[in-house]
Amino acid sequence: MNDKDNITVGRYLISPLTQLLENGWYACSVSIRSGVGTGTHDRVLRLTRLFQTRLAAVRYATAEGLQWIAHGSTPIRGPALAAL
Repeated sequence: MNDKDNITVGRYLISPLTQLLENGWYACSVSIRSGVGTGTHDRVLRLTRLFQTRLAAVRYATAEGLQWIAHGSTPIRGPALAAL
């Protein structure tokens, strides 16, 4: 994890995570953290796309984290609930 890639949006800290794979491609995840102390909640989304560069993986993970917090306040219903 590289702290310079982290961004704070409101009460959320979004941290893109990347991993160089044996085949030379990058996998990514994103951590979405809120709260402080014992009230901290951290959700990690493992993303399935692979990227040729670390920068592309970081940008994608950050965008997915931003999208998640934008929809985080909206209740999820129907078939989309099964995907979680």
